[in-house]
Amino acid sequence: MDIQQNLPNYLERLKIKTLNAMQLAALEATAMHPELILLSNTGSGKTLAFLLAMLSHIDENNPHTQVLIMVPSRELVLQIDEVFRKMGTPFKVTLCYGGHKREIEEQNLVQAPVIIIGTAGRLADHIRRRNIETDSIHLLILDEFDKSMELGFHEEMAFIIQSLKNVTRKILTSATATDQLPELFQLHEPHQLNYILAGKEASNFALEMFTLFSPEKDKINTLFNFLCYANNRPCIVFCNHRDAVERVAQLIAEKGIRTTFYHGGMEQRERESELCMFKNGTSNVLITTDLASRGLDIAGIRYIIHYHPPMSEEVYTHRNGRTARMNDFGTAILLISEEEKIPDFIVDEIQDIDIPESNPLPLKTQWNTLHISLGKKDKVNKIDIVGFLSQVAGLKKDDIGLIEVKDYYAFAAVRKSKINETLRLIKDHKLKGKKVKVDVALAMVSS
Repeated sequence: MDIQQNLPNYLERLKIKTLNAMQLAALEATAMHPELILLSNTGSGKTLAFLLAMLSHIDENNPHTQVLIMVPSRELVLQIDEVFRKMGTPFKVTLCYGGHKREIEEQNLVQAPVIIIGTAGRLADHIRRRNIETDSIHLLILDEFDKSMELGFHEEMAFIIQSLKNVTRKILTSATATDQLPELFQLHEPHQLNYILAGKEASNFALEMFTLFSPEKDKINTLFNFLCYANNRPCIVFCNHRDAVERVAQLIAEKGIRTTFYHGGMEQRERESELCMFKNGTSNVLITTDLASRGLDIAGIRYIIHYHPPMSEEVYTHRNGRTARMNDFGTAILLISEEEKIPDFIVDEIQDIDIPESNPLPLKTQWNTLHISLGKKDKVNKIDIVGFLSQVAGLKKDDIGLIEVKDYYAFAAVRKSKINETLRLIKDHKLKGKKVKVDVALAMVSS
């Protein structure tokens, strides 16, 4: 496929003006080298880099599966899919990951997709069941391969790689350098691009880092005061454990700030709902475990707050990588009590942040989120939902925010002042001729 001819359209759809140096180098390297190891900081645009490189090696006249993208988490599967769909290519993509109904995936694999994106465990399962046509796959992409190894997917990855007999090209990506690559990757003479930057250079001076000391062992009051100070600027708060995530979210909500939370113990629909409410501005505070430190690509995150100190330098780097992305500006806050100390691996000099001892409660957000009981499998798309809300409920363009359509349901941000009237007007109306249930998506905790 001719990338250069279509590149301006892809960038326009992604709202990107130009490719950065790493992305340009990746495109050039994949044209010259069959094996590429791409190392670059979190938030630098690796996903787009390997997707563009991938497209240059897809045969438009070949109807069979040509590319397999293996990732460590379902969040990363969905992120890559979102970026790829925004590009507007004609190629069919199928997603395979845990928490997704296998029967649906099997149905989607009957007519071979050109590209398959999935986690190691689910991909291995489909290959064993002969649901994936492996003979035609010639490009293998291992995104965040170090994380997959860290999570213990050695056997599944080895089985998958051994099953791909006709792979001629491989692309491996990571945000951290490694001294030695496992033999299971079956690399021969890989070309390496190392764009990993260190210290202040890594953030292009776009990431500021501060320490905020709490006079109390329980740092809830200090966190609450800072969130008031942030005044509705989007914040991600990282905790080290699931129970801490839920506790912190509940306590902050009880103090009057609407929060969402996110961790691996939640059902998929719950996670998608919470994440959507954060992305669309229904809530400006996301409290999460390190599950969100990789794979979540959300624009405009202003503050990263380490409620619990990160367990390693790698975790610290990935957490901070959720802000100051692609040259945006962001701030990381290390929240420390008197009984805690700054981790030894944080070697950069970090200043204390100076904020007022008390700050007024932020104004309530202007958005709420509707849950719609129809999705992609019902042939419903964003345009359908916009038309439904506009024509039936009389909503203006400015009354409708972010819309996300999943397989069996959808979420739509609607101006809070219009919610009750919208629900009244659309009651008993059909969407694309189908009965639909629409209600307010409720956060797991509420303020």
